[in-house]
Amino acid sequence: MTISVAEVATRRDSLLAEVQRLVELESPSTEKAAVDRLVAYVRERARQLGAMLEEHPQADYGDLTVASWPACGAAPPEPLLVLTHLDTVWPVGTLARRPFRVEGDTAYGPGIYDMKASVAMFLEAVRLLHERGLAHRPLRWLINTEEEVGSPVSRPLIEAEAQRSALVLCLEPPAPGGALKTARKGVGIFTVRITGRAAHAGADPEQGVSAIQELANQIAYLHSLSDQSLGTTVNVGVVGGGTRSNVVAAEAWAKVDVRVATRAEAERVIAAVLGARPWLPGATVTVEGGLNRPPMERTPAIAAAFERARAIGRELGVELSEAATGGASDGNFTAALGVPTLDGLGCPGDGAHAEHERISLSGLIERTALLSALLHRL
Repeated sequence: MTISVAEVATRRDSLLAEVQRLVELESPSTEKAAVDRLVAYVRERARQLGAMLEEHPQADYGDLTVASWPACGAAPPEPLLVLTHLDTVWPVGTLARRPFRVEGDTAYGPGIYDMKASVAMFLEAVRLLHERGLAHRPLRWLINTEEEVGSPVSRPLIEAEAQRSALVLCLEPPAPGGALKTARKGVGIFTVRITGRAAHAGADPEQGVSAIQELANQIAYLHSLSDQSLGTTVNVGVVGGGTRSNVVAAEAWAKVDVRVATRAEAERVIAAVLGARPWLPGATVTVEGGLNRPPMERTPAIAAAFERARAIGRELGVELSEAATGGASDGNFTAALGVPTLDGLGCPGDGAHAEHERISLSGLIERTALLSALLHRL
């Protein structure tokens, strides 16, 4: 018998206390010492639940961890991989200004929704499985520490773990309304650098080549690559250049974000961005960057995994829906390898990266029961 929502509700106070402990260990991606304090805490919690730990020290980011539990009972031998991350976008000191608090059915705190409540959910789900002696596949829990900056060092580990797994569960927050995410756009990140030639803007402007004028040409070109019908967006989000208003600018630059729904569209757009050429004689254009995360496309295997999860949810009284999103996660990496991936299984709430970040406590209980059932039944 699967763990019920009512049973998890009896654990509300201890589950909420775990969420609070995780939130109060602040962990911005770029502050390794702070992240490693949280890593040490989570490793100890996993050990208490009987996990074997594989530790992967890092020089610049928090140390990575894979916690594992052997199969229990009559279960398939292929592992189930669970993805979470501990890092947040909030600098140390945010908690002093925005402390953890509970108001009715809502809990607030920096990083609570994205995605510390989900870490608490997984710890509780494993505890419930073991207390009840429920069968499950071998479980492997990859605890990432630099997801918010694009997973630059963890990607090889994520992909290696996925390739040995039957299924991946990514505990990022759900889409609005609680929908699981069965498709995500891929993300490209680029820097465009323009070199022109400086000159006096009043005395001899004809001797100059304006890098800023060329940048304006490039911005128009880059935005023309967007295709809303295909879900493709190209956005020049940050620009800079020049020195003084009376100097023809010799240098300019821009930061560019690309979102694509399919691999085919990624190939088209990335080639076009990297192939940018100058319009002004004498100007040069250099483009650096590429696809940070591949698209997560809704494959038949992902669709089948979702239908299985929806059937399990219905047995608990939890009705699941699915959605596509323009945001990316570590699930993009695993889905691109052809491994069935269900994303958005984290705690319902709102305000990722925003001042009003919050979770639903009833949603926390419901999704913990669902996660327990998925670990048991998938």
